[in-house]
Parts: sequence; structure tokens; C-alpha cells
Amino acid sequence: MTASGARTALVTGASRGIGRGIAQRLARDGFLVAVHYGSNDAAAKETVESIIAEGGQAFAVRADLAAGDGVAALYEGFGEGMAAQGAEPGLDVLVNNAALGPTARIDEVTEADFDLLFAVNVKAPFFLVQRGLGLLRDGGRVVNISSGVTRMAFPEAIAYSMTKGAVDTFTLALAKELAGRGITVNTVAPGFVETDMNAPLRSTPEGAAFLESFSAFGRIGQPADIADVVGFLASEESRWVTGQYIDATGGSRL
Repeated sequence: MTASGARTALVTGASRGIGRGIAQRLARDGFLVAVHYGSNDAAAKETVESIIAEGGQAFAVRADLAAGDGVAALYEGFGEGMAAQGAEPGLDVLVNNAALGPTARIDEVTEADFDLLFAVNVKAPFFLVQRGLGLLRDGGRVVNISSGVTRMAFPEAIAYSMTKGAVDTFTLALAKELAGRGITVNTVAPGFVETDMNAPLRSTPEGAAFLESFSAFGRIGQPADIADVVGFLASEESRWVTGQYIDATGGSRL
């Protein structure tokens, strides 16, 4: 707990899109939120300011998760941010959201692309958990953000799909590993969500219609659609749910 009694959450990739929505939701639920970001200072500042404007607590932490020292830098910044809030650097919820997701078929992926994807999408979450085990309190929560591409064939982003398959497996094994401490570990798998990543495709009526066609509801998802699921998994009400893959694709390709 912080000095004020608030629980703490660290959300990676929280300056925009789904990560921002998750950070805002957790702040509304009473968490002091560490908003991690890679490089966009303005976006991170906007996220923090939006949380504070609603009466929540948040601070930004910058770290490049593709770098060799990225995880160490993130936790150093987290500790400094917690100290500035007058709190001990304990952690109640870790949300592994940061990821790269370029669209590329198998003949378009370079070795450098492949290595970068796995560094950010797989290696970083693994070592964020490993290094964070001493900070994560008993009864805490780990939520890994995966993707509907692990349930549906999506050759248009084959390497990205592989990274998310690794995240799903990580969740399953980690849930059993941490159960003795009362820590739950779950995966949330979004479908197409309105973010900067797919903004170019959504800019045309045809592209928007294509994305909307995936969901059974005939619309593209919103960050809040994912954040609300994470909010449940971060809560006490989810205490009996662990090792699960929660499909939050809006019924895509049913």
C-alpha cells in the first residue's frame, strides 16, 4: 500500500490506446498508477494529466523495453516515482500491455524485425515479472495482454502472432508458479480496437468496414472495452480466476 493506502499498478505501454484506457480505468478504481511509456513524452503526460483531472493518482515512467537495460530502467523509474509519491515501491497489479504489432507476412519479416518483436513482446514481459516478484505483493495480479490472433489464423502478422502465442503459454505456467502466493495471472486477448496502430486503415470507409466486420457486434472495439475486463481481473472479485485466456475480441470470427 502507498502512504495514502492506495493500491499500486504498473501498466506498460500506457501512454496511448489500450494501455491508456487500462491506466485510466485502474486509477478510477483507486489504484496509484505508474504509466510506463517508451518515447512519447507528450502522450504519457496527457495520460497522467487525464487521470489526475478525474481525481486519480498517477505518474509516468519512461523506459525502452527493446533495450538491454530496459527492464532495469523501468523499475528504477518506478521506484523513483513511488518515492516522489511518498510510497514504498510495492506493487499490487502488473499489466504487461506494451507491444509492437507491425503487419507483415512471412516473406516480409526480417531477422531484425523478428528479434525486435520478441524482445518487446515476449522477453520484456518475462523479465518484468521475474524482476518484479520481490515487489509484487501476495494476493497481487498479473494481467498479460495478448491478442485474438492466437485463436484465429492471421498470416498478415505472423511473427506478431507468434509472440502473443508465447504470452499465452507464459500466463498458463506463471499462474501455477505464483498460485502459492495468492497471485492470479491471466491473459486478456483483444480483437481490433480503435488505436493509433490501425488509424490509417480506419481512415477509409472500406478499411473501417473491414475491421468492423470481424466482431459479432459489427463494430470496432474501444480501449474501454478491454480496460473494463482488466479492471475485473485486477479486482478482488477475480480472486478465483487464474491461468485463463479471456477473449475480448467482441466475438470476432464466431
